[in-house]
Amino acid sequence: MKKLFLLVCLFMAAQGFGFAKSIAINHFVVKENPFAVDEVAVVATDTAGVIQEDVNGVFTFVMNGFQEQLKFEKGTAFYRHKLDRSSFLYAKHMNDSGTHAILYYIYKHDSKLSPFHISWIFLVAIPLALALLAYMFKRFIIIAVIILCIFLYFNYHNGLSMPTFFESIIDGLKGMF
Repeated sequence: MKKLFLLVCLFMAAQGFGFAKSIAINHFVVKENPFAVDEVAVVATDTAGVIQEDVNGVFTFVMNGFQEQLKFEKGTAFYRHKLDRSSFLYAKHMNDSGTHAILYYIYKHDSKLSPFHISWIFLVAIPLALALLAYMFKRFIIIAVIILCIFLYFNYHNGLSMPTFFESIIDGLKGMF
């Protein structure tokens, strides 16, 4: 009886102690840094887009192929690299629940940055639409090849290399399944 009483008391005492849950970033967005010119901030959000203010600490991100340690405070971390022109930014974070990656086009105008999320579907749709039009209209083949070259040059000139292009498409396909 004493052992049972001791066991019940032990369980009741253990209820008072909480275990810390692990903080994970499963969704994030890139926004303009309001405190610095030509810099962006990474904001940890939930699926509804609400900032997760309980995210604090150092998390590893891969930004355009370079590993960065971003320090989050109240759900926000500042990417301390200046953007001197409009460019693509491929942000990727890996944790226990998987890889989370997002491709953004950061448009710079009048010392202001406007990030636009680029869907992997958009990256697949443009070349496929050009190939379909070239197949349907034989006279359109040369124009389609020229437009495709312009599309690839624009992507490469603004920092979206072919490996990053295909990696974002593959990550998007993984997210579907």
